[in-house]
Amino acid sequence: MRIALIAPLPPEQSGIADYADAFQNALSQEGLEMSLPFKNKRLGHTAQQVDLQMKKINWRDVDLVHAELGGGRNGEFLALEWLARHHPLLPLSATVHDPERLIWRPPGWPNALSKHLPRRAYQVLVLLCDPWTLARERRLAAKLTSLITLTDLGARCLAQRMRLPEGKVLQIAHGNQIVPAWPLPPLPAKGALKLLYFGFIYRGKGIEDLIAALAILIAKRPEAMLELTLAGGTAPEMTFANGASYLDELKTLLKAAGLPAHMVRWQLDVPTAEIVPLIQSHHVLILPYQESKKLAFLGQMRGTSGVLSWAAACGRSVISSDARAFAEEVSFGNGAVYPQGNQAALAAQLLQLLDQPALLQERSKGAEALGMARRWPNIAKQFRKLFASLIQGKPNALH
Repeated sequence: MRIALIAPLPPEQSGIADYADAFQNALSQEGLEMSLPFKNKRLGHTAQQVDLQMKKINWRDVDLVHAELGGGRNGEFLALEWLARHHPLLPLSATVHDPERLIWRPPGWPNALSKHLPRRAYQVLVLLCDPWTLARERRLAAKLTSLITLTDLGARCLAQRMRLPEGKVLQIAHGNQIVPAWPLPPLPAKGALKLLYFGFIYRGKGIEDLIAALAILIAKRPEAMLELTLAGGTAPEMTFANGASYLDELKTLLKAAGLPAHMVRWQLDVPTAEIVPLIQSHHVLILPYQESKKLAFLGQMRGTSGVLSWAAACGRSVISSDARAFAEEVSFGNGAVYPQGNQAALAAQLLQLLDQPALLQERSKGAEALGMARRWPNIAKQFRKLFASLIQGKPNALH
């Protein structure tokens, strides 16, 4: 089988680019011939730009085209529209990373105006264009041979919103890297409880809630030994708004919360080679995400996070908010969930780990088991079976 992958790839810095790179490597090792027609070439933002790019490729040389949709990008969506129009017999599939929608904002000229309009004016434009955007998403979804989501909740929500028949949307979990097991640090009874926030550092990740929860915990238990590492990427367009930087805002919050300086450390722009030792040097990952109230006008985001995949691969448990589809991903004995935005509930979860450190070992075992089950070779076999069925015209082969 020769599969063409339309997706962002490293050196682009995004979770979807990292996923796509691991995906194509795993499928290559499974024996599939992977074609990367847009490697080191970013797809255009308009139908005209994508049309010129797509015409340069001989699509008759591939058996199936698979795309990665999400992350605020529209180029892959436009490419699938082009293929559905010009090669209607070619099997097309896509992993949808941000269900229940495919793209969330209109492609073409409305999206191009984002660089020229004030932020609020552009948000109003997106909202006004949404009925047209949704209709366009549904048209493409109906033409795709199959759609894949990383969670069961995402699959159900996507199928319902796109009005797709049963069996058109399938769930295949996020693949995990193969990581050697490493013991937990000394439990809190013999040392500090080591907490890690890992991911891109920008507004909407709920880091403010984590800081407030630690302040609540310290007020209740002044003698508690805690260490928090705030680690991850800091893309300038995400981290810096007009005026002060978001990092400076967080540092101000840390000081206002009264947290001792030695309790919190920063590890920014973590190289890939350092991710595993970083995660395994901590007891638990904290994902305090909050769902965007503005996005709620367009739908419910029911995706997951690549950080959850890393946590399972490294055998580390997670405490997450119930945003997105996190509750599903932390339902395998690998952690705990609290209501998003509820700082007291997060503080209570952390206090429980201090009082019952055996939970860390128990949940770590659950994470390790999940990580092994979802290793990329196992996930690649599922995709190989699916792609073979789509090429043969039997899209329900996984069921």
